[in-house]
Amino acid sequence: MTFLNTHRIPEGDQGEYATAEDFRELFAEDPNGFYMLSFLLTANHEKAKQCFVAGLDDCVDGNAVFQEWAGRWARRVIVRNAIRILAPHKGEPQPTEIADQPAGKRRVLEMPVQDVSFASVLRLNDFERFVYVLSVIERFGDQECAVLLGVSLKEMRETRAIAVQHVSDFERAVTKSAMDHSGTS
Repeated sequence: MTFLNTHRIPEGDQGEYATAEDFRELFAEDPNGFYMLSFLLTANHEKAKQCFVAGLDDCVDGNAVFQEWAGRWARRVIVRNAIRILAPHKGEPQPTEIADQPAGKRRVLEMPVQDVSFASVLRLNDFERFVYVLSVIERFGDQECAVLLGVSLKEMRETRAIAVQHVSDFERAVTKSAMDHSGTS
């Protein structure tokens, strides 16, 4: 009886598949992108580091994938690790953090403009954040998002609509606050 080794690259096809070195180079070329994905999903620097390192390890030691799919595969592995670490599920309560203090205790008006978009995503509850990051930022298909998160297409789509609305409301509130603040200066 023979067993298939799913980690083994078939002889003669090695040039078609991403190698461990290919994945190391991929993570070395864009560490900020992979870390940012980890951080946006986990909303926690320690968990993001765990997710990033586990993603690299899984890619290097994991199943063979075609070279042209390596980047997408690496991002998916990070997503799977973030799901494993946080286990987000529908119905989580909205974070209680005050809208004008999304980054620690800094006021929104003290935040650099580019941080407002990140703050708006980080304010979402875990499930909404995962749906938003996967479907809006990463552009995973609806079916793929639903399968990864273990929910129906309807639940995923409803959650995306809610998350997009929350992000939009927060960014609108920040803009209004900034305009009100600049008018009183």
